[in-house]
Amino acid sequence: MRTLVVLTLLAVLVMAATCYESHESMESHEYLNPFLNRRRANDFIQADSRLRAITQERIRERSKAPQEHQRELCEDYYPCEMYAFRHGYAAAYKHYFGRRRTK
Repeated sequence: MRTLVVLTLLAVLVMAATCYESHESMESHEYLNPFLNRRRANDFIQADSRLRAITQERIRERSKAPQEHQRELCEDYYPCEMYAFRHGYAAAYKHYFGRRRTK
């Protein structure tokens, strides 16, 4: 019986030590109201900057450097890609696609 009382007291002490709500956790304002309204949630991001970033990304996709375009063409064609691993993408593109230009 005595060990049961000691174990119960020990369990209560462990529970009190681990479940203690410290003052630091109460400092956050999210503790009282964890949800924001829609206007405040979007205050830190401006709509114009998001649209501008998307537009800039689309422009970069359309106007690629010639080397980038050549590398993508070479990556899509397996023999060219294997040749590029050994000799580089510029040489591989010239080897497989350089002679194709006819008028």
